[in-house]
Amino acid sequence: MKQDEKNLLLNWYYEMGVDESITNATNNLRESRIEKYIAPQNKIERVVKLSSHNNPSALVESARVLADGAKDLNHLRQVVEQFEGISIKKTATNTVFADGNPSAPVMIVGEAPGANEDQEGIPFCGQSGQLMDKMFSFVGLNRQKNLYITNSLFWRPPGNRKPTPEENAICLPFVEKHIALIQPKLLLLVGATAAQTLLNSEEAITLMRSKKYSYINKYLQQEIEVMVMYHPSYLLRQPSQKKFAWNDILKIKKKLAL
Repeated sequence: MKQDEKNLLLNWYYEMGVDESITNATNNLRESRIEKYIAPQNKIERVVKLSSHNNPSALVESARVLADGAKDLNHLRQVVEQFEGISIKKTATNTVFADGNPSAPVMIVGEAPGANEDQEGIPFCGQSGQLMDKMFSFVGLNRQKNLYITNSLFWRPPGNRKPTPEENAICLPFVEKHIALIQPKLLLLVGATAAQTLLNSEEAITLMRSKKYSYINKYLQQEIEVMVMYHPSYLLRQPSQKKFAWNDILKIKKKLAL
């Protein structure tokens, strides 16, 4: 195989989410400087398009029918795990459904699984999740007792890229039914993707997090109070923003009278 062909193949593997190769020893492709083989953005977009289904609207309708028929949380989990109508599932290691207490008063909806979450099948189990757990622990909130956690996507997008509108739309019926089955007292939308998707907004998260929202969908009988928060991965990149996240945590404590 020619070097140019090898470079293109390595780039394709990288964009599909492959970040390790296994030989007699395990090698991390990031550490072997695969970044120098990353194609321009237009090539990445072509890879995404090639992996997309020809009829997204039909897939959204298929997801809606399955969500409609989910009778309880276990049934919904089974439906999501068996769903084959989204291309990113083919490059993901695990379906990342949820974690925490299904009877919790607080439900967190994040954006999409990362590399750690994809490997473990648990949402927010990597570095950003550890930060989130620590933040909530200061006000007595934890996964075992009073938090339930999921994402707006159940599978890791290749290379941790941003989810496409089509991918968000396909997963949305499952997320809506998920929220209705949990029926939390407070819904926390963590990160721009989750907030914009569930609130049908194009506003920046810097504006959304300072506003009051209520949430309703076809499966709910009454509205749920919503708060929008920065994603913990953003806080890791921008530590100066942690003060705003802490203010949000204190608001949650007050709302729940913790």
